[in-house]
Amino acid sequence: MADTAEMKWYVVHTYSGYENKVKANIEKTVENTTSMQGLIGSVEIPQEEVLEIKNGKSHIVQRKRMPGYVLVHMVMTNESWYRVRNTRGVTGFVGTGSKPSPLSDEDYANLMASAPVTRLDVEVGDDVRILTGVFENFTGRVSAIDSVAKRVTVVVEMLNRATNVELALDEVVRVGL
Repeated sequence: MADTAEMKWYVVHTYSGYENKVKANIEKTVENTTSMQGLIGSVEIPQEEVLEIKNGKSHIVQRKRMPGYVLVHMVMTNESWYRVRNTRGVTGFVGTGSKPSPLSDEDYANLMASAPVTRLDVEVGDDVRILTGVFENFTGRVSAIDSVAKRVTVVVEMLNRATNVELALDEVVRVGL
């Protein structure tokens, strides 16, 4: 039985889209093999929450931060290396040459830290229609986007003058797809 202090985080390369299957298969191997229970701790898939705003509607989705990779907390022995390396969907470990390199604690913390991300369906220069407020149903062109404050600046033509209007991201929808 290995001490958990000896365990380090290793990056395992998988086929793209197989991350969840690889995680489940490694966990099943640990559960079914008593010799692996002290060598392999946990398996993680780094994910982040992304606020997507499309057509004026926002929703939160989970997105993999490193598609095609899984993190395994383990003691590196010949047996543990062999079991993980020969798991269905695994193509190998990340490291120099044939030797896997462990992640530093700082690198692991950075990978697992989740900062909010906003993904928009509008860009600067896009034509948009305003959905609410005084300028409802006006069309204009996006001149600036502040994804941190979740605001967008739209230039609207009104009485032959360009007027800047600052709106929330979910108050506009792109036109002319």
